[in-house]
Amino acid sequence: MTAYDDLMAHQRETEALAQVAGRLGWDQETMMPRGAAAQRAEEMAAMESVLHARRVDPRVADWLAGIDDSTLDPVGRANLRHIRRDHERATKVPAQLAARIARVTSEAQGIWAEARAADDFSAFVPTLTEVIALKREEGQALATAGDVYDAMLQDYEPGTTGDQIAAMFDALRPELSELRAAVRAAEAPPKLEGLFDEAAQMKLTRHLAKTFGYDMSMGRVDKAVHPFSSGSGLDVRITTRTNPADPFNCFYSTIHEVGHAAYEQGIDRAFLLTPLGRGVSMGVHESQSRIYENQIGRSRAFTGWLFGQMTEAFGDFGIPDADTFYRVVNRVSDGYIRTEADELQYNLHVMLRFDLERALVSHDLQVSDLEAAWNDRFEADFGYPVDRPSNGVLQDVHWSVGLLGYFPTYSLGNVYAGCLHEAMRAALPNLDAELARGETGSATGWLRAAVQTHGGLMEPREVIEQATGHPPSESPLLGYLRRKFSGIYGL
Repeated sequence: MTAYDDLMAHQRETEALAQVAGRLGWDQETMMPRGAAAQRAEEMAAMESVLHARRVDPRVADWLAGIDDSTLDPVGRANLRHIRRDHERATKVPAQLAARIARVTSEAQGIWAEARAADDFSAFVPTLTEVIALKREEGQALATAGDVYDAMLQDYEPGTTGDQIAAMFDALRPELSELRAAVRAAEAPPKLEGLFDEAAQMKLTRHLAKTFGYDMSMGRVDKAVHPFSSGSGLDVRITTRTNPADPFNCFYSTIHEVGHAAYEQGIDRAFLLTPLGRGVSMGVHESQSRIYENQIGRSRAFTGWLFGQMTEAFGDFGIPDADTFYRVVNRVSDGYIRTEADELQYNLHVMLRFDLERALVSHDLQVSDLEAAWNDRFEADFGYPVDRPSNGVLQDVHWSVGLLGYFPTYSLGNVYAGCLHEAMRAALPNLDAELARGETGSATGWLRAAVQTHGGLMEPREVIEQATGHPPSESPLLGYLRRKFSGIYGL
């Protein structure tokens, strides 16, 4: 056995234990009885302690020192890149702090959910204050003398800085705001009206999951308050939610999460339970969920097929034809909720969160002032006031579980998706004819070969550049949005 063999055997066990910890999180969101929250927090803390101990194990440093990178193939060198990065970060965070963060964020999830249900941000303030303080402490340990928010970003998008994210938003904001203003001044498509049976929604949503290539023999679809995807390799689970007045929420949440799940299911099986056996970053991950949901799922061609499926499931639901249905699906509407926002306004929601969480991390904003800051910024950006906390500062789970630095990767994923869509369209000239028949295989197959199969083999931006032939840019996304919404709204 070589040092590399010993290191990888240790790493495979660590990866397997991390999957077990992830399954505890999945269960907490879907199946766990409410009264088990305190015990689950202890279980999560115990798992984090075990994982942290394995990541900082002195033998890892010895194995890394004993390996000559030049003797390894590209897969081996990529494994070492990830293990070195994770080991360096883990050794900077005290074990006690890592366990405390796991315990507090597990408890905070339940407290957030109760505060959200009661529309009472003040009930969440003490807990969120503790979460932010703990994450700042962790960020300071990781950053040493550098920027704390930049250190936090590395957990989700390695190699990216807060300034780079801010520059991306500076490039997006003017045209998005201008296009949004023009659309809001134009005549809007009709709204979807009526009630849609929730059992029928779940039946169709499972059909949609399979239509987009989700392998149900290694996955499952459940309901949760906040849709998510969990797991990798041979066990990748997704959740969705239903609303009798809004079936699109269910269908497009499912397609979105299938994009995440398809990425994990599509990674080369040779990488199973190694650092390469999961998505390389949240930005690249989000590129898959967004391109599945939007550029494919909300396209004129695919919505024509979906119109037929909905008619079959629900009968006449008040939309006269497929063309009107396409416009209804892509209607730009006022609303508070990021996950329900249309493509045109979605990134404005993310910009708000990015600026606020960066201010929280830098001490420029206190948690006690967060609700007022959110409400002021939302009204300035969207032109109407927040009506209640569950539609504002309490709508997202991310801060309660300590995911600071996560939000901007949603917009980064949109930018990546714009680049991938442009390249995919060039490679698949008959795509619309296939989507009109509900056949997504060419699109999802192209994405699997171009992005998904590589897992963590390359750096995030390198994945996109290799798939598209050029560095990531905001231009393809802006051009796509301009063409699409100008067409729908007759601009």
